[in-house]
Amino acid sequence: MGCSTCSVDKSGTPKGCGDKGHCSSGSCNKMNTYDWISVKDLHDPSEYHFVEVSFKKGAHKDFFKNNPGTQAVTGDMVVVETSSGYDIGRISLSGDLVRLQMKKKFTTEENVTQSIIRKANERDLEKLEEARRLEKNAMVKARVIARSLGLDMKVGDVEFQGDKKKATFYYTAEGRVDFRELVKEYVKEFRVKIEMRQIGARQESARIGGIGSCGRELCCSTWLSDFKSVNTGAARYQSTSINQTKLSGQCGRLKCCLNYELDMYMEAVKDFPDDVDVLKTKLGNASLIKTDIFKGIMYYAYDNDRARANFVSVTKDRVREIKKMNIQGIIPEELLDKETLAQIKEEQENTPDYEDVTGQIELPFEKRKKKSKSKRQQGQNKQNNPQTGDQKQAEVKKPDNQNKNQQQGQNRPQKTNPNIGNTAGSKPNPNQPANPPIPKSDTGDAESTSIQNPNPQKKKKFFKKKRGNNNNPNNSNNQ
Repeated sequence: MGCSTCSVDKSGTPKGCGDKGHCSSGSCNKMNTYDWISVKDLHDPSEYHFVEVSFKKGAHKDFFKNNPGTQAVTGDMVVVETSSGYDIGRISLSGDLVRLQMKKKFTTEENVTQSIIRKANERDLEKLEEARRLEKNAMVKARVIARSLGLDMKVGDVEFQGDKKKATFYYTAEGRVDFRELVKEYVKEFRVKIEMRQIGARQESARIGGIGSCGRELCCSTWLSDFKSVNTGAARYQSTSINQTKLSGQCGRLKCCLNYELDMYMEAVKDFPDDVDVLKTKLGNASLIKTDIFKGIMYYAYDNDRARANFVSVTKDRVREIKKMNIQGIIPEELLDKETLAQIKEEQENTPDYEDVTGQIELPFEKRKKKSKSKRQQGQNKQNNPQTGDQKQAEVKKPDNQNKNQQQGQNRPQKTNPNIGNTAGSKPNPNQPANPPIPKSDTGDAESTSIQNPNPQKKKKFFKKKRGNNNNPNNSNNQ
């Protein structure tokens, strides 16, 4: 990934920072908060001495005191105090924006007790990279140990502290897990201080990341920090099908984006009438099938139609009018009023019977049906009257064609091959005539029973391969 601060090669394409979308410029950070005040380089006489520091590429953030002697600003890698040693992170916010962020997180200045020690040097960054390389193998080993102890839990992520003296294991579980024995095994294996932290399915997907069905990165791993509850009512208000596979995200819960446009749908639904699931007409009761909120149309189907394939689109004003009539005891003839019915009839009359879309005239269904019936009747008439005019002409011409074929067969010179039917080295049979008579078919046409080969040597090789070497010459005459 390349942004405005990345170096560019000779062809003009950015080389990229190699940080997989977590660079320090703020244009492609994960869970980044853009510090627009620090970019403008404004002098603030009442500087706010608290900063927000993000760890492990935005996986989690915390607030720290920023002493004036450190001279750390937004985007600097700093070494901060922890309860067990020190850690290394990046300053993501500074100034008055931190005050607003602390108010959002319900954190006060009295609760912030830890501070920034100094800026991180090259040795600190190398140590941090070593700690990040240990996390993947540690997660695999942690899952194996948890499975061997028979615990119903899943270790989703592991985070080592910058000094490699503490490791935090993030896991998900449906119920309560007794991991006292598990922590002892982890201490023996990793030789660090262990902290177990249970998270939900959405927090797990936020830490892991991924691509959603929309083609973009997951909202929870890029910018969404507050997880609100999502229920199926949000999908019903938006008239979407209740399909669990389509409505659920990678975390297995309902998608958070169902709440994004819910307020707009709630306002639009207020203009539609209530309690109009069933409307009474003289053609029968009509049930509500679906609602198009933005077009203001409600689709009904009559109960008499068992398949419910014929929908009737009715405006919300007409539905409100029919509902009032039903309350007063008046039953209309149809769902649609006379004006709309007249418009529909005019459109049907003006539309052509067929549409020449591909350049070929397509007949309507009724005419095609009549045409097919006429063809069937013609076929039945031919069967009932077999001697039609065409058949009589064919019968008259048929004997002439047969006589011509017979004359051509008599005038044609007949080629004979004495070696056909004999194997190599065998003599022709004197009892067999050289030119046997040609049998005739029932129709009178001559049919040739012998295959004439222009090259008799190839025929001999074929019989050699097929029948093999036969030393008895009498067998070849009997074939």
